[in-house]
Amino acid sequence: MRNTKVDKAIFWPSILSLLAVSISLVMYPEKSSKFINQLLSYLTYEIGWLYLFSIFGCMIFLGWLAFSKYGKIKLGDGKPKFSTMSWVSMLFCASIGSSILYWGSIEWAYYYMTPPFGIEPFSAEAAEWAATYGLFHWGISAWTTYCLSAVVVGYFYYIRKVPIFRLSATCVEVIGEKNTKGLIGKIIDIFVILGLLSGVATSLGLGTPMVAEGIGILLGVEPSLTLDIVIILIWGSMFGLSVFLGLEKGIKNLSNINILIAMGLLCFILIVGPTSFIMNTFSNSIGKMFQNFIQMSFYTDPIAKSGFPQDWTTFYWAWWIVYIPVVGLFIARISKGRTLKQIILGTTLFGSLGCWIFFAVFGNYALHLQTNGIKDIAGILSEHGGPVAIMSILETLPFSNAVIFVFIVLAFISLATSFDSAAYVLSSIATKELKDGEEPARWHRVFWAFAITILPISLMFLGGLKTLQISSVVGSVPLIVIIVIMVISFVKCLKNNHSIRD
Repeated sequence: MRNTKVDKAIFWPSILSLLAVSISLVMYPEKSSKFINQLLSYLTYEIGWLYLFSIFGCMIFLGWLAFSKYGKIKLGDGKPKFSTMSWVSMLFCASIGSSILYWGSIEWAYYYMTPPFGIEPFSAEAAEWAATYGLFHWGISAWTTYCLSAVVVGYFYYIRKVPIFRLSATCVEVIGEKNTKGLIGKIIDIFVILGLLSGVATSLGLGTPMVAEGIGILLGVEPSLTLDIVIILIWGSMFGLSVFLGLEKGIKNLSNINILIAMGLLCFILIVGPTSFIMNTFSNSIGKMFQNFIQMSFYTDPIAKSGFPQDWTTFYWAWWIVYIPVVGLFIARISKGRTLKQIILGTTLFGSLGCWIFFAVFGNYALHLQTNGIKDIAGILSEHGGPVAIMSILETLPFSNAVIFVFIVLAFISLATSFDSAAYVLSSIATKELKDGEEPARWHRVFWAFAITILPISLMFLGGLKTLQISSVVGSVPLIVIIVIMVISFVKCLKNNHSIRD
């Protein structure tokens, strides 16, 4: 295989920016914490509407694309490289990671305590909305967002034969070929890398304390910052090895294993838990979500100003946006041989369904504990935080230690499959040229696997959900502009390509 070279104009500015941010967070924690909280408040309250319109617009655009004449466009020649099962496993694991284990277990509790629409906290109506909002945040809106860069990048890479695997390459119809290869293109790719790193920091920062709490229960050790850092380094080694092995031997196999373990754990909880309550609540929540989908999509609460849509919906939409590069580029990479319609519908359907199953089983089991007075999960969450609340849920299950052990293993593998994909995409972006069938250099892939552990460790010195939220929200702002340019360029390219006209 030809030796792929690193693009130094992208590689070094990205690394130096990462180090500058990380060092600043560690050296000036109080000033950093104050600044990021003010910035988060401004972005979510003043321009939160922009995120709502952007995500809904993306959903409408991809719906049109899937069922238009362009939906029949096939990315590359021949049959799909990966089976449907492996393809679904990789796209789901690359997109979600261990975050689904964290939020799928306790997100309902936040909504139960501080529900939307002025509903009385801890009421029956609050419980119904608590079981519904997680399905909304992790459903169709999120997965159509992920599809956007997948179809755009996939089209330019496999159909237009652009020899670089970057978002900047998709902007050529708007900014011109000279600017795409020049300074403007480099700036776009650097922003993409920094936005991706902010999303990674959020995921790793949430997953690590959860795993530390579980290890503390099993081994009798006290969770601490040192333990968190050790866990992050172990994680770095795991997805470093996976990304070193590449798509076929590493990422695909790890994703398949991850899905099998997840299915086993979900089936166990569904069988030994309150099966009827779980399924009835899930059915009710699906209906409630679709019935109120438009309202939930544009809810800003400008009069009462409860902060609910800003703290949750805006945060999630920003999180999905910063993950667009890694998930989109990765899905495009593994989707050769599939049509745009297959990618859009397959990703949206399987991705949403996968998340809904997690929320239905984990979340509704925990909601059952709360509403039936078995365990006050909301109280534990308020007093001790998310990781302790999650472990208290698992401790109510039969063979609790074994369940916690499997849960921890699943969390490790889940985040590893997400981050090895991130490292793979980061190394692809920072590679000068990457032709079809080629992969970034192994050392380059492994380097990014360890580089993406730096920012989360820095954020842990500040602590708190707000700190993690701001890393996603800030990183998403320039990406919104880049995505708009991508879509315009993509549409112009479709209209100008005579081979796909009626």
